[in-house]
Amino acid sequence: MDQTKDAKSSAMNYVFIGFFAVAIIAAAFGGRMKEVTESSVSAAKDAVTLALSLVGFMALWLGLVRVLEVGGLLKTLAERVRPVMVRLFPDVPANHPAMSAMLLNISANMLGLGNAATPLGIKAMVELNRLNPFPGTATNAMCLFLVINTTSVTILPLGIIGVRAAAGANDPANVFLTTLIATIISTTIGVLIALFFAKRDRSYLVACEEQARVGLALNAAAAQTESTEYQEEDYSKFRFTATPLWGLAAKGFIFALLIAIIYQFYLAPDKGEFILQELLSFWLLPFLMLIIIAYGMAQGVKVYEAVTDGAKQGFEIAVRIIPFLVTILVAVGIFRASGAMEFLIKILTPITGLINLPAEVLPVALLRPLSGSGSFALTSSIINNAPNSYEAFLAGTIQGSTETTFYVLAVYFGAVGVTKIRHALVAGLLGDIAGVLASCAICSWLWQA
Repeated sequence: MDQTKDAKSSAMNYVFIGFFAVAIIAAAFGGRMKEVTESSVSAAKDAVTLALSLVGFMALWLGLVRVLEVGGLLKTLAERVRPVMVRLFPDVPANHPAMSAMLLNISANMLGLGNAATPLGIKAMVELNRLNPFPGTATNAMCLFLVINTTSVTILPLGIIGVRAAAGANDPANVFLTTLIATIISTTIGVLIALFFAKRDRSYLVACEEQARVGLALNAAAAQTESTEYQEEDYSKFRFTATPLWGLAAKGFIFALLIAIIYQFYLAPDKGEFILQELLSFWLLPFLMLIIIAYGMAQGVKVYEAVTDGAKQGFEIAVRIIPFLVTILVAVGIFRASGAMEFLIKILTPITGLINLPAEVLPVALLRPLSGSGSFALTSSIINNAPNSYEAFLAGTIQGSTETTFYVLAVYFGAVGVTKIRHALVAGLLGDIAGVLASCAICSWLWQA
């Protein structure tokens, strides 16, 4: 059975048709065709603008990742996390670069570095696609990685903490614990669901077995060959002989930045506010950039050459995802403009009261998998109106513990040309639901305690 010629329709096909059909019919009954028309045009334009805006950021971060790759850090990371990652991803060779790329992405998500996590996740998808026996069809490893990505454990929800601090909340960082617990629960459930669906997908397993019998599958020996070929890429053009002075200079850069942080901390009139808003929100990414550059210097990497080489891949990928972004963002845009979202909220409001999900926060939970900017705007509005309320507490937790699932799937799968996403969407959405339910439970319990 050839998965690339499977007659079954993909999950995203059903979603796309559903969004358009429901939106247009709802707009017809509600007299909102003008809004739908305008939304379709603006969403298409915004999708292209977003994709083009990603070009620079992807080019920069994939370039920085190239420095880590040339310096050998990715290989080292893959070896360190081998025991855990091999259990989760048995189809990926233990020393393959995909392992370390996935780890970097997961780590960035845990720290709340959403912008940096996207290029790292795309890098991981590109590496996983090298092991794909069915181009255009998501592998079990891809589906599981996407679910981990959309439900990723979050240690520092920096964006929400910053909004709460700016709004004058008494304890801006009190969403730290609730977000951490909610994401641990959602990630655990999401992983279990993905593993369950992977084992139940008999057609995919049979197809892999058939490919193995005819010698086309990526068996253990072939996987090792693939990984070895990749790791033995000639990096000599990106290397130079680093003297001890280069390592000393790299340490000096990091030390100087730490001194600057201490200096700014003592200059700040409100030291707590500086640490919370400035250090976490604005200093972390530049600090990470400098660490990568310093690492490259110490390892004898020609940083400029490596960054520009890696940036080429970022440019190509950003252009490749434009069709996928246009499709999903237009579908989501007209669904919101048609009034279908408002109607759905009215239907669910009586039910959500049973789980302590107020009507004001319900739109955040429903919009979060569809639009990150839209849900963030709603969350910010709730927090600004009443920063110390239960609604603000819960909305911030939901925003920090769930992900824009449709956007992530469109970008990550679009980057490698995968259209048959198998169980990734279902597992991701179920993980989102688990995150919302966990947020309601833990926030309600802590608020009443």
